[in-house]
Amino acid sequence: MFLVFVSMLPIFAILAMLLIWKKPADITGIAGWIVVSILAFLFFNTSFEVIMRSSLAGIVKSLPVTLIVVASLLQMAFMQTTGALRRVIIFIKTIALNDRAIQIIMINVGFGTLMVSVGATPVSLLPPILIAMGYTTYSAIALPAIGYDSLCTYALLGVPVVVFVDVMNGFLLKADPAAAPVTLSMVAGIFCLFVPIIATMIGFCMLWIADGWKGIKAGFIPCLVSGAVIAVVAYLASKMDNLVPLTGVLSGTAVILAMVLYLKLKGKKVIDRSGLSQEELEFEKKMPLWKALTPWGILILLILALNLPQSLFELLYYKMTMPVLGLTADGSPIATRLIWNAYTWIFVSILLSVPFLKPTKAQLSETFKVWRKRAPRPAFAAAIFFSIGEVMNLSGFSMADKAFTTSSMIKLLADKSAEVFQGAYIFISPFIGLLGGFITGSEASTIGMFGKYAMATSTNLGVSTPVMILITAGVAFGAGLASVISPAKLQNAAASIDKLGEETKVIPLAFVFSLILVAMTSLLAGFYLITGIVS
Repeated sequence: MFLVFVSMLPIFAILAMLLIWKKPADITGIAGWIVVSILAFLFFNTSFEVIMRSSLAGIVKSLPVTLIVVASLLQMAFMQTTGALRRVIIFIKTIALNDRAIQIIMINVGFGTLMVSVGATPVSLLPPILIAMGYTTYSAIALPAIGYDSLCTYALLGVPVVVFVDVMNGFLLKADPAAAPVTLSMVAGIFCLFVPIIATMIGFCMLWIADGWKGIKAGFIPCLVSGAVIAVVAYLASKMDNLVPLTGVLSGTAVILAMVLYLKLKGKKVIDRSGLSQEELEFEKKMPLWKALTPWGILILLILALNLPQSLFELLYYKMTMPVLGLTADGSPIATRLIWNAYTWIFVSILLSVPFLKPTKAQLSETFKVWRKRAPRPAFAAAIFFSIGEVMNLSGFSMADKAFTTSSMIKLLADKSAEVFQGAYIFISPFIGLLGGFITGSEASTIGMFGKYAMATSTNLGVSTPVMILITAGVAFGAGLASVISPAKLQNAAASIDKLGEETKVIPLAFVFSLILVAMTSLLAGFYLITGIVS
């Protein structure tokens, strides 16, 4: 029992740093890593080499997350300094000018889902747009953050699902080298079971944040329509491995088209330029919209080209994994998929858009200045939590014996969870994800940190692989639903509109929304298990 308590101490330390001392995510991550390393060394007989190898392995495993952050912030800085972002904002201000409910759904669900799926970061991109459109500081911070809930869950983004599948296959193959690997479509199919209700509830939360009950009443039908559209698109995309990473692109596009059709049927204008100032009208003439959208347009085309041809997707995803060998303490390879991952193509899209946007030397200098200011800390914060998870997973491992000499922190917590909760553990897993998402600020980081914990507990309970996916999906969904209370994401959103400190005002109400959404996820997971829909 003492070692179970010791295994919980890193989590307690991280929570204390965030809630009591209100430290930023990167500083908290450093403190958490120091605590977990000391405890692993003192109480789990973990050598310094294993700790360092696990920490470095965590950083490498975090690259799909950290490099997305680095690349997307560079892209945003480039578009900002060249004026492309301003031109996009002017265009978005003309959409559904007199219908806030449609605006919220189109921008935060449709446009936000589409862009985050190809590497943009909604909490960096959308707050300036919302402020420019007249939304309050509170709404400009909160709406993209809760929108991230949907982007990380029902949109089935490539990064979280890929990390999910990699972690699960690594776990299954260690337990049984002959085990059949799970596929992207298998995991996506179970994720899709949560979509119809959770997607719609997230939409209602957005409407409430913006306008309370008035907003929900005004946007009731559009919200139901958007939830249904996403549910159908996600279900269809889940049927093919190569379409799963594109679900966000397809869902976002489908929502935008659905809202345009809804406006047309209601006899309302889709584009209304009457609200633009004279200065905005003049700038609109200077830069064509197609030119401003070049970085994103090129990126979308590249992502589609890499994933739509089944043969190319299978080559880049399954065969050209480009593994890092000899780094991990247990000898397992780390797949990087350098050519397939979106961050590579974000950098490429920036380069390819240069001839169109034609930045000056001063603009390029300002781009890198802004990038250097914004990128390092959030990227490091994502990486350090992967390292914490790896140290917890490999604590007690002996490189000399090539085996665990004592149970790891994760195994101890898993064993205790199985003992205490037994068959009710499936109702608890989403709340574990909520905790992980709050701590790490990333669904992918949470999967890396807590995924094996849920899988090990599932193994102790003797469940099937589909049920293990369902239980671990609960962790992933809970992590995504923590976005609206994640200090890292809220801080990012506040910083993008130069309102640091305002993010603390969002957390109290957002915490209530998170608990409601996670509780619903918990009930859905239990329902699918009890009824045998997943067995």
